[in-house]
Amino acid sequence: MQYYSLGKQSPHVNFKTAAITGQAPDKGLYFPIDIPKFTAAQIERFKTLDKASLAFEVMKPYVGGTIDDDSLQEICAETINFDFPLVTITSSISSLELFHGPTLAFKDVGARFMSRCLGYFSQQEKAASKLLGSNISSPITTVLVATSGDTGGAVANGFLGVEGVNVIILYPKGKVSLIQELQLTTCGQNITALEVDGSFDDCQAIVKDAFMDGELNQQYNLTSANSINVARWLPQQLYYFFAWQQWVKLYQDEQGNYPAMNIVVPSGNFGNICAGMMAKASGLPMGHFVAACNANDVVTRYLATEKYAIHQAIATVSNAMDVGNPSNFVRIMEILQNNFTHLTQALTSYSINDATTKSTIARVYKTNNYTLDPHGAVAFAAAEIYLSKNNFAKAVILETAHPVKFPEVVEEAIGEKIAIPASVQFLLDKQKVSIPLAANYAAFKQWMLQ
Repeated sequence: MQYYSLGKQSPHVNFKTAAITGQAPDKGLYFPIDIPKFTAAQIERFKTLDKASLAFEVMKPYVGGTIDDDSLQEICAETINFDFPLVTITSSISSLELFHGPTLAFKDVGARFMSRCLGYFSQQEKAASKLLGSNISSPITTVLVATSGDTGGAVANGFLGVEGVNVIILYPKGKVSLIQELQLTTCGQNITALEVDGSFDDCQAIVKDAFMDGELNQQYNLTSANSINVARWLPQQLYYFFAWQQWVKLYQDEQGNYPAMNIVVPSGNFGNICAGMMAKASGLPMGHFVAACNANDVVTRYLATEKYAIHQAIATVSNAMDVGNPSNFVRIMEILQNNFTHLTQALTSYSINDATTKSTIARVYKTNNYTLDPHGAVAFAAAEIYLSKNNFAKAVILETAHPVKFPEVVEEAIGEKIAIPASVQFLLDKQKVSIPLAANYAAFKQWMLQ
């Protein structure tokens, strides 16, 4: 498998190079030359395949031989070594819970896969140097990642202690929850957190500028762990396959028929929903996609007007979606041949305000005894709008983070305290360690060079 830059001005590369470099030299995102196509027989077999084997078969074409099969099987098994339950909320809306991983967020999947791939490549370089009798140590890979909340914690956990890799996380000061901040600022070892006095878009702009800085790249072997990196983005397809397996088991009749699995995704940087659309493009039988947005509604407005106008991120209660310039939307357009008509046929988007988000959390808890986090609430409200326009349809919302990550919003809405899972309870006894940084590239570069 080869990858090309969507900027169309850079050479084709293999998966290893795309994963290590993150972004192409022309600033474009990497995209696979061919989207793998699964046969009807393969799809039928996928219905009952165990999660680890399914993950291996989905990811193998994208890796394209840069990782041997035994190692890839191990990487895939470790990546998805937790539950992805599909939970019924109402007769027409189910929740795919993606918060059962180590940092209680969907980004655990991509972060775990990418960290293990980079660890593998680092070990391969080290082994090759030894074989050649070289005393020169393999270069340290420095991972730069901007986070609006959950990415930082997932990347910190996934890369913690990985030999040959250092991680620098940039997060917006005062715009992430307590649990999120503790997850990315209390690791130590090879993880460093920079507390940026600005927005997520400022953090993301700094990371993008760093990759284009020749002086910085002479001193550091840089890559990104945001969803712009194919090793972070592509494995997010996996839980769509797991959802479909459960959907078939739940709804398939004796003739093998089942209702369309429409997907509603809380969307910020659009990597998650883009991964789902890749899965559909490869042959996974899925229905319609709905991008559930908050006040940061660039794509919602584009679908309504065909005018793409980015803006500064607006702070909302669903903070992980506070993105004014979603990087991965260009990949969605590539999947759909950059055709606006194809886009409107494949994707619908609704913008949900904070008041509706909060009232939805309260209502679903009271009526259905289900606790949504703010991002899941945005998805649920959007699903209700979509289903009201499509009689007899059913939908799956992606519940992307545990409600405990947003206690102020959720507890006020439901009128109760949220029990803190044991997996994150220990964080409350730790002190954050972060480095304050101005929201501009000059300040970041100066810190890096010093």
